[in-house]
Amino acid sequence: MIHLLKGSLGTGILAMPNAFRNGGLAFSLLATIIVGFVCTHTVQILVNSSRLLCRRTRTPALDYAETAQAAFETGPKSIRRYASAAKLFLNSCIVATYYCTSVVYVVFIASSVKQVGDYYTPPDETKWDIRVYMVIFMVPLCMLSLIRKLKYLVPFSALSNVFIILSFCITLAYIFTDMPPLSERSNLASPIQIPLFFSTVIFALEGIGVVMPVENSMKNPSHFLGCPGILNLSMVLIVGLYAVMGFFGYVKYGDDTEGSVTLNLPIKEVKAQVVKILIAAAIVCTYGLQMYVPTQIVWSGLQRYVDDKWHCVAESGFRVGIVFISVAVAAAVPNLGPIISLVGAVCFSTLGLLCPAIIETVTYWDEGLGAGRWRLYKNTVIIIFSLFALIAGSYTSILEIIQAYG
Repeated sequence: MIHLLKGSLGTGILAMPNAFRNGGLAFSLLATIIVGFVCTHTVQILVNSSRLLCRRTRTPALDYAETAQAAFETGPKSIRRYASAAKLFLNSCIVATYYCTSVVYVVFIASSVKQVGDYYTPPDETKWDIRVYMVIFMVPLCMLSLIRKLKYLVPFSALSNVFIILSFCITLAYIFTDMPPLSERSNLASPIQIPLFFSTVIFALEGIGVVMPVENSMKNPSHFLGCPGILNLSMVLIVGLYAVMGFFGYVKYGDDTEGSVTLNLPIKEVKAQVVKILIAAAIVCTYGLQMYVPTQIVWSGLQRYVDDKWHCVAESGFRVGIVFISVAVAAAVPNLGPIISLVGAVCFSTLGLLCPAIIETVTYWDEGLGAGRWRLYKNTVIIIFSLFALIAGSYTSILEIIQAYG
């Protein structure tokens, strides 16, 4: 349960008030619960499909990409030749999702620290541009990205958890102090903003990348699903926390809500400054873990082209290069809100909604899709919703970025 909570509780929860700003109070509250239910369901169907495919292929355990490959290999004959492509596509989605999230991390760190830096900069001196902070933080980010063994990242992850919990507590204290009446906030935002709401919520809620490793490592996997089950308990808690943060955060700050609610905290107060520094430190500490999975996937495919005596140097260069690229992309678009929406629309809607629905449909195609082919119709609805989030969310996010920097 702790692993699942860690996988879903992070910087995304701090973007929930901004999501509610793009949806409106009443609409966002209802839609957050619905999206939470859909995200939980897609995890369930992914795990159930993986278990069935393990029995079918007589394999002890399958990760996400291997589940997709097995589904196509044992599915309808007409699509079996695409099994390797399915695995490659899933691994590419995972890599893109983690690397795009690392860009969000860079913007988040720089935005938080810049506010504190600007406050303490004398009036007669020029305030540093946000890109300067990005370059400064490249040094610790590169150092963390060079850690190649997961066990050495554990202390940083633990420290990050402490920082995040402290930040959440102080942020909630600010939110629940002197809140304006609900009547001052809109219950339904403009239709053009709705895609941004869905993209941000999907970004915040989706932690599907940790699901298969957690389920595969459990001593009693039967406790993962079912009622109540580890998954359902975790998701109820996660959705509840996200709804509370989003609802009351938007009530507190209204249309002035930033991409991260911590950016709304009064910079003149020491507690608020502590929150901004803590949350930046928490993300820095998480960066190495964030980069671990995609780097392992990509480097395992690249290392065969490198001479053995150059492996260490080449891998180090690759890891540092990824940090440089992340900072370069973040510097090009240093606006947190549209980036979160764009990553949620493109990456998490594909990885968390589209792919599980396709995998379940292919897995059960020959065995039967249920009475009246209900699985097919249900998954078709999920696929349509994911494509809506992908296309509309991407379009709206790109428009915002163009308006801001065009």
